[in-house]
Amino acid sequence: MSALIVTALIRFLIFPGLLFTAVAGLLATWVDRKVTARIQWRVGPPVLQPFYDFLKLMGKEIVVPRGASKIAFLGAPLAGLAAAALAATLVGTAALDPAGGFSGDLIILLYLLAVPSLALVLGAASSKNPLASVGASREMKLVLSYELPFILVMLVAVVKSGGTLRLGSLLAYQAEHGSFAWSISGVVAMLVGVLCTQAKLALVPFDQAEAETEIMGGALIEYSGAPLAVFKLTKAMMTMVVPVFLIVTLWGGFGHTAGSVVLGVGKYVVLLVAVILIRNTNPRVRIEQAMKFFWGPVTAAAVLAVILAFIGV
Repeated sequence: MSALIVTALIRFLIFPGLLFTAVAGLLATWVDRKVTARIQWRVGPPVLQPFYDFLKLMGKEIVVPRGASKIAFLGAPLAGLAAAALAATLVGTAALDPAGGFSGDLIILLYLLAVPSLALVLGAASSKNPLASVGASREMKLVLSYELPFILVMLVAVVKSGGTLRLGSLLAYQAEHGSFAWSISGVVAMLVGVLCTQAKLALVPFDQAEAETEIMGGALIEYSGAPLAVFKLTKAMMTMVVPVFLIVTLWGGFGHTAGSVVLGVGKYVVLLVAVILIRNTNPRVRIEQAMKFFWGPVTAAAVLAVILAFIGV
């Protein structure tokens, strides 16, 4: 039993959980900033800049607003970080060992991937700042908007695999029959998943909750020091976890040979570049426009993908 506990702790704290995902996520944010800079004809930051920024914030003073709920204000960043680390552990374990995991881990992951956004809402609302409350309201509306099509995307994978709710079984099915992403329903589901990923990561055009030019940081306006660093680290980790989740559920995972692992990394780079390009080629939309977009054409496309999956297309 002790050996199992040690193994579980290593997976959660080191690989493929907290430490590995944090480093990979910070490197992914560097790629984002570097590509953005090149698009704007700038040089961009050095590769270690995200790590410098994180360490600098960790050394800053922590300020708790007067009248704020201290437990909720300081506990929210930790809750989001823990959820992101646990999600990374489950996804990474399934990618490394499809025989591992447990029945229903897909449902657990859908819950875990929603927790960082809910933690941001909790922290902002507990700060008692009017602008933070506006950001919290916008974030909650976004969550209610994109979660439905995101769940429908996962339903496509469940339907095409014959009804399994286990990540390892999804990977095993794709290894035998081919990736879901190469079917028509899979292509539609993947496109919807990328749009939902953009919103989950709070990137333009779906960054209304932070919107520095409108509400001066919004949900994060009262955060400083280590709590702000933890929120930013959680976002960096989600930049790693959510695309990998899509790759595992819809695009065949990473495999176990050197060639398949390189191909899997290429898949992640493709999704990351797609997210970066969307961010740099679209203006921020209003919150009601974002809600209409996700509840309208995006949800309709997700429903179409589910229907196509049911009829075997």
